[in-house]
Amino acid sequence: MLTLLKNLRCFAPQSIGEKDLVLAADKIYKITSPGQITDTSLFQSVISCRGLYAFPGFIDQHVHMAGAGGEQGFSSRTKELEAPELFNAGITTAVGLLGADGTTRGMENLYAKAKALEAEGLTTYIYSGSYGLPPVTLTGSLLRDMVLIDKVLGAGEIAVSDHRSSDPDVRDLIQLASGAHLGGLIAGKTGIVHLHIGDGKSGLQLLTEALCQSDLPMEMFIPTHTNRNPVLFRQAVIYCKSGGRIDLTAGEAAGMSVPEAVRQLTQEHIDLSKVTISSDAGGSIPSGGAASPSALYADFVEILKKSVLPPDQAVCLLTENAAKALNLYPCKGAIREGSDADLLITDKAYSLKMLFCMGKLMIHHT
Repeated sequence: MLTLLKNLRCFAPQSIGEKDLVLAADKIYKITSPGQITDTSLFQSVISCRGLYAFPGFIDQHVHMAGAGGEQGFSSRTKELEAPELFNAGITTAVGLLGADGTTRGMENLYAKAKALEAEGLTTYIYSGSYGLPPVTLTGSLLRDMVLIDKVLGAGEIAVSDHRSSDPDVRDLIQLASGAHLGGLIAGKTGIVHLHIGDGKSGLQLLTEALCQSDLPMEMFIPTHTNRNPVLFRQAVIYCKSGGRIDLTAGEAAGMSVPEAVRQLTQEHIDLSKVTISSDAGGSIPSGGAASPSALYADFVEILKKSVLPPDQAVCLLTENAAKALNLYPCKGAIREGSDADLLITDKAYSLKMLFCMGKLMIHHT
């Protein structure tokens, strides 16, 4: 199927001005100056987008897509997420994970849910593991999962500095990360260790010790929830200045909001290419209920409306940066010829108007 999108102001994520985009099947086939394509007879769909903005679709690297165990007994278990919830948050790629409950929530169910969402148009991946160590897996080992299961990008969500964790020591973390790293090398993947950082006293200490005592690459670790309290955020700033990646959690209410965290990171002259934002969607909230994917889009809009960052820089936090961290770039996280046709289209007030996932129109608000 050929689709022509006319007169879009494109953030690729860098601003490239007003363009016409040709989508062929699941790819961006051509990017041209407006009006350059005059013969539209071959196109199945021609959409006028004058006055609209185009961004790469969001990449959410922290989604409890199969639901999560609650913190108030079995009745507080959270529900599975449905594809429209993610689409309406601008998400076109999601990485699923287990949380504190790796007992009643299993890897098989997570994998099946990822496949179900993929069938509905979302691009999906998963992490092997849950809060505790040794990690729960599909094949019996993290290394085998990494090598044999295409969807597995690494280990996560492994908990440290949290009373709900298995209280791993530095050797435990190094051993886990070594399996993820080797699996990534064999399978041509990034080999991520996605670390849940809790409110515990040690903060990022275990991670920094593991890096000091091993030869593992710093970029393979992504500590998340780093805006959950001021002390942890301060550690995250120092960690990021030393070259590490950090992930902020959208919708954070008890700690530091994403817009405020980003503002402080810019004031600290942090390299924002090392910073990402994820939603924790589907994860249980201690007070009850579950985190919503909509928080991701809401924080993006808030960053823009509060002039924390301009659009081309703000969208990198949800697209290009995550794509590079997960070794998905430039197929994901970019508007360029040959990239996947994942497009978030908004009006000038940043309200969602259209969403394309792999070239398919999933949302169209007139």
